[in-house]
Amino acid sequence: MSTEKVWYKVLENKKVLPEGRVQTVTAGHQGICLTHFEGKFSALDNKCPHQGGPLGEGSIENGMLRCPWHGWDFHPCTGLPPGGYDDGVKTFEVKEEDDAIFVAIPKEEEHEETISDVMMQTMVNWGVDTAFGMVGHSNLGVADAMRRLEKQGKLRYFGIRHEGAAAFAASGYVKLTGKPAACFGIAGPGATNMFTGMWDAKVDRVPLLALSGQVNTQVLGTGAFQEVDLVKAFNSVAEFNHAVQLNSNHSELMTQAMKHAIVKREVSHITFPDEVAFSKKPKRAKAQTPENRITPFTISPPKEMVAKATQMILDAKRPAIIVGHGARFQMDAIIEYAKTLNCPVITTFKGKGLIADDHELGCGVLGRSGTPIASWFMNESDLLIVFGASFSNHTGITPKKPIIQVDFDPMALSKFHKVDAALWGEISETLTILKEHTLGKTKTIDQRSEIAVRWKIWKEEKQSRLRDNNDHGISSIAVFDAMNKVTPDNAVIAVDVGNNTYSFGRYFEPKQQSILMSGYLGSIGFALPAAMGAWAAQGHERPIWSVSGDGGLGQYLAEITTLVKYNMNIKHVVLNNSELGKISKEQRAAELDVWQTSLHNPSFADYATNCGALGVRVEKLEELIPAMEKVRDHNGPALLEVVTDVHLI
Repeated sequence: MSTEKVWYKVLENKKVLPEGRVQTVTAGHQGICLTHFEGKFSALDNKCPHQGGPLGEGSIENGMLRCPWHGWDFHPCTGLPPGGYDDGVKTFEVKEEDDAIFVAIPKEEEHEETISDVMMQTMVNWGVDTAFGMVGHSNLGVADAMRRLEKQGKLRYFGIRHEGAAAFAASGYVKLTGKPAACFGIAGPGATNMFTGMWDAKVDRVPLLALSGQVNTQVLGTGAFQEVDLVKAFNSVAEFNHAVQLNSNHSELMTQAMKHAIVKREVSHITFPDEVAFSKKPKRAKAQTPENRITPFTISPPKEMVAKATQMILDAKRPAIIVGHGARFQMDAIIEYAKTLNCPVITTFKGKGLIADDHELGCGVLGRSGTPIASWFMNESDLLIVFGASFSNHTGITPKKPIIQVDFDPMALSKFHKVDAALWGEISETLTILKEHTLGKTKTIDQRSEIAVRWKIWKEEKQSRLRDNNDHGISSIAVFDAMNKVTPDNAVIAVDVGNNTYSFGRYFEPKQQSILMSGYLGSIGFALPAAMGAWAAQGHERPIWSVSGDGGLGQYLAEITTLVKYNMNIKHVVLNNSELGKISKEQRAAELDVWQTSLHNPSFADYATNCGALGVRVEKLEELIPAMEKVRDHNGPALLEVVTDVHLI
């Protein structure tokens, strides 16, 4: 340890610490219990030697400094306990200059790398440059390693108000970019709060890394404070799920976590017992990189299936292409291929926006959240070519048509029923092969004019619905009609769950916007945190919007303060009908009484204003577009609250 001392000013004015009182101060990184006793200022180590209790939060009683945690006494000046025991507290030199108090501590040694350092550096080397989470007592070692990486410009960390929002934000980031991101929590409740967002990432097949603190290994299994067996708890959600041990191969453990997440498009979880996170790394340990550890993903489909699919395409006259979320990074190639087939391109709800509604081949969304255009062309087709979609009930891809399915995951092929040609391969590679076999040889009819006709019919229907008015609030149709006119063409839009989302699927007409949603999990509350993830990913390049009902926004309402803290230029539109409208609708459909679905809401606009954002409330239709334009044009986080009619969806 260095013998050189460094003086730190710990108190600007000694008068704020009266005789007989103690106070916690900091000198460098050293916690100090500063005492004022018998006319003298003294400095003691702030940690009680027994359980680390903060002595600066104690009190002087009968001439002794009493630990606030377990009542042990120490002399306020010498740090010695009564009775001649050897468990005294370290003291530091003190001096007074004018009214200020200074404390001298040994010059700090240069930081020696820890297990957390080598693992966080490995994580960054594998492409994680963004993390969302909450720092707390059981993850401080990992947090400090992240802090050093942030200082070096290698990592961006966003502190949130609830760990569930951290997991949703990370999931939203990954869904938009395809790059892995991390969420971070403490032991026990901090980690379990991330569980829902981890499941959202898992079922939507995106690579997410969850990092959690853990209590000291020596008290595991004893029922210690905030002890939860996190490895056991996360077995169902995490494909790779391990606790770090002192003798682990630490960089390899992180490498395996990242490889599982990226290759399998899954969730990985690593938990750090507190003492392990602070431990020095083994001398020869160093961070790993993905170099020569991961294979290219350009998988070609089996030849026999290619031959079968080729013949089906050559025989088809009215094919239709259906794209899901898994095709989002290959849309240029898919649309070019669709042009050679003169065929419509339909999306699943998770794939909304992958082709513009005003594209000559675009037919909107298929299924419960969709348009009659999409279902009409599916039913009129003689071949469905499906890229990156999972055939959920919500989408309703009919099994009664000949089907070609392309997917990187062999388990996703023919998952619910047999398909005629199952092409296991990477989409762009498979498309290249299909084009080589079919280009210039097809006999499809040009369906563009039919697409235009069907759009005309649907737009007339929407205009008719737009005129509906019950005088109980603005219709959801009107909200999304306004968004069609106001939302920037290149925006990212995170949507929530509920009737507002169904209406968004039917009535919002995407151009170049990217849409994020909680697909298979369908978790309420997703929109605002996911928009935070989108802002972290592309907020300086694209406008970021989010849409929810009042029920969804209420789940993570406090995150508006996070938007303000980081000046996240996010525009949130909340449809406030004071009801969980989708649940009421489901109760009626089940021939039940509507029960416990009403909501007591604040003024969301006033709440946003109180947080430091722009808040605007709209109750009249004629105010809607000007208010939305005001929110759009505001430089900073903004919320538009629209009072809506629960029945006009």
